[in-house]
Amino acid sequence: MTGNEAADAAVENGRALVDLYDRAVPEVFGYLKPRCGDPAVAEDLLAETFLAACDAIERHQLGEVTIGWLIGIARHKLVDHWRREARYERHLRAVADLGESTDDPWDARVDAATIERTLGLLSAVNRSALTLRYLDGLSVPEVAELLGRTIPATDQVLARARSSFRHHYGEAAR
Repeated sequence: MTGNEAADAAVENGRALVDLYDRAVPEVFGYLKPRCGDPAVAEDLLAETFLAACDAIERHQLGEVTIGWLIGIARHKLVDHWRREARYERHLRAVADLGESTDDPWDARVDAATIERTLGLLSAVNRSALTLRYLDGLSVPEVAELLGRTIPATDQVLARARSSFRHHYGEAAR
């Protein structure tokens, strides 16, 4: 692709993003809000998502501008947010080793609003692991890759996260 063709593609993709913006904002925000539990954080991540999309367009790093592509960017921004939050929490306190079994089954029949409140009570690592695994439906290896952990370490995080979720679920249901 020549310089002029790349510039023309960037302009066209920029127009496509502007045209898509009004339809994409509710979709991307709808993806982010229940996963981070805080509307203000979701708004910040939404802004980061669109800034990253503009940056990708300027660098000619995409094929087609779609809502799915934007949600993919939002997922990465959410994981980055969780990582920052987890680093912050590690500096404030040590995570208690709950020593729960990884064989524990996951109960899929829980109230969505209570889930959202409960996730808000969990640490960033636990919240991100559960969200990626059970809400986004990613496999354990995919979750491990996104969290920058080994598969066994991710299994441990998921076991602790399920235990912590169960512990806090009753509190959030009140």
